[in-house]
Amino acid sequence: MEESKRQKQVAKLILEEMSAIFQREGMNIVDGGMISISKVVVTPDLLEARIYVSFFQIKDPEAMLHKIVDRTSEWRKFLGLKVKNQLRRVPELQFYNDDTLDYVAKMDEIFKKINEERDQTKTETEQ
Repeated sequence: MEESKRQKQVAKLILEEMSAIFQREGMNIVDGGMISISKVVVTPDLLEARIYVSFFQIKDPEAMLHKIVDRTSEWRKFLGLKVKNQLRRVPELQFYNDDTLDYVAKMDEIFKKINEERDQTKTETEQ
């Protein structure tokens, strides 16, 4: 089912505000790596927001995600203070690891191997 206009508006609002909150709380740069919110999906009833967090050069993304999840009530409180005039109710926040960057890197590596093997077999057949 396609997202409604209101779902998209609320998701965009939450993405912007949570990004600002992470930046203000020092969660965007941790241990020499970066953390960013890549996507927010809101349920049709607007009561739940699924926040996808992207980790770049973080040694243990799972542990960092756990730290973020442990502070969910704090994040929700900060968000509530920011969006109290735009939303009747602050959605419940759920955080997920967005492994898109890892997937892209893995696919790049696979394509690189395929191209190397193809080039190698091509030079072998030419000899």
